[in-house]
Amino acid sequence: MSENLRTYTTEHVDDESQTESESEEEELRCPECNGQLATDTEHGETVCVDCGLVVEEDEIDRGPEWRAFDSKEKDEKSRVGAPTTNMMHDKGLSTNIGWQDKDAYGKSLSSRQREKMQRLRTWNERFRTRDSKERNLKQALGEIDRMASALGLPDNVRETASVVYRRALDDDLLPGRSIEGVSTASLYAAARQAGTPRSLDEIAAVSRVEKDEIARTYRYVVRELKLEIQPADPESYVPRFASDLGLSDEAERRARSLLDTAKEQGIHSGKSPVGLAAAAVYAAALLVNEKVTQSEVSDVANISEVTIRNRYHELLEAEDGVALN
Repeated sequence: MSENLRTYTTEHVDDESQTESESEEEELRCPECNGQLATDTEHGETVCVDCGLVVEEDEIDRGPEWRAFDSKEKDEKSRVGAPTTNMMHDKGLSTNIGWQDKDAYGKSLSSRQREKMQRLRTWNERFRTRDSKERNLKQALGEIDRMASALGLPDNVRETASVVYRRALDDDLLPGRSIEGVSTASLYAAARQAGTPRSLDEIAAVSRVEKDEIARTYRYVVRELKLEIQPADPESYVPRFASDLGLSDEAERRARSLLDTAKEQGIHSGKSPVGLAAAAVYAAALLVNEKVTQSEVSDVANISEVTIRNRYHELLEAEDGVALN
C-alpha cells in the first residue's frame, strides 16, 4: 500500500508561501492529531499516516481507466498519438482511414458501407494534400523512405534527409530539377552528415535518376543551403564491408590500423574513400589469414577490382615503411 501513497509535506516552502493563511496549512494536517496526510491512490482516499483517520474519500482519479501490466500492453492501450515527424508531409498530424473494410468488432461492412468508406478515403486523401507543394512533399518523402529502406539507413538519416528536402523546397531550389533528383541528393547528404555514408554508386543503384544528375544536384543543394559536410572518412565504410564479407573483429581492427597508417603517410589524399576502405578490408583479411577474394570485395563495395589492387599495394607499402622505420 505504501507504493500508492503520496505524502503531503510542508517542507521546501519559499518566503511567499509562508504568508498563506493558517486555514490552508491546517488542510495539509490531520484535524484529529495534527499528523501528516497521505493520499491512497488505489482507494481514492486521503488518510492520516499517524492515526489512520480517513480525512477524505471518493476522490477523482485523473489517470487512465485501463490497467497495463507491461510496457507493450501500455503502448497498445495508450490513446495518445505518435510524435510528430518530418518524414511525413503533414508531420503525422492528420488522420488515416484504414483500408480494411471492417468495423470495430471485426465484422465485414456491407457493400453500401464499403462504397461510403471508399468515398471518405478519397476525400480524406484530397484534403491531406491540398496544394501542389504538399503533393510534391508527399512524393519526395515517399522516395526518401523507399531509398533509405533499400540502403538500410536508420531513422535519424531519414529524418535529416526530410529536413534537408523541406529546406530546399522552402528556398525554391526545385524549379528546373526533378523531385527524385533533389530527394536523392538530400538522402546522400544526410547519410554523410550522420556518419553512415553510402557511395554515389550505391545511391544511384536505388534511385530513379542517373549518377551524374545526383552528383550535380547534390553539389547545388549543399552550396545553396550552406550545409556543412565533412569529407567521407574511409573508416566509416569498414564495419559494413567487413560485416557483409563475414570477416572477424580482428580483420576489422587491422583494416582500421591500415587506414590510420595511410592517413599518417598522407596517401589517402585525393583518393576515393570507398576504394581505400575496400582495399584495407581486403589487405586486412589476407594479413589475418581469412580467405576473401578481390571479386567478393568488389561486389560488396561496388568498385572495380583494379582499384582494389592499386590501393591494396599502396596500403601495404605504407605499412611496411612504418615497420622499417
